[in-house]
Amino acid sequence: MFRVSRTRARSPRTGDVHSFYQINADDWVNVVPVTRDGQIVMVRQYRHGCQDITLEIPGGMVDPGEAPADAAARELLEETGYRAEQVVPLGWVNPNPALFDNRLHVYLAPGAERVDEIRGDGGTEETTVELVAEADLDRLVAEGRIHHALVVAAIFRWRLHAAGATSAGGPDA
Repeated sequence: MFRVSRTRARSPRTGDVHSFYQINADDWVNVVPVTRDGQIVMVRQYRHGCQDITLEIPGGMVDPGEAPADAAARELLEETGYRAEQVVPLGWVNPNPALFDNRLHVYLAPGAERVDEIRGDGGTEETTVELVAEADLDRLVAEGRIHHALVVAAIFRWRLHAAGATSAGGPDA
């Protein structure tokens, strides 16, 4: 759910007062599910905004009162039918700090395995699962075949984690 608010705030640089618009939204999650043989569990789905079928990792909204880690595990199961023994926090990013007040929490789901059918949301969300070799991810991003900015950010967070980089991504990192 989105709510738009308008506020007036003083510029920290000039002291002038300006109107600002903000989109208030619930937090979101993205999860990088990796199978035991190193495949990334991805979904293809139609996105109305770009009127195209995209290649993404599972993700969605954190429900009110739900922990982001629980939302990541739920979205993974609903969108792919896969489950992992754990979801590991990789940090968070702000989807668009110019407009949004929420966070995208990124998780790794190692050892993901198929345990169920895709559940979807009962109407507007139609996904198909595609397994992608880890070695192909960078090429798919470079070719524009993976073009969802938040998915690219999540892949980057995962790459940083795999390289042993320390996270500056907030308290859940």
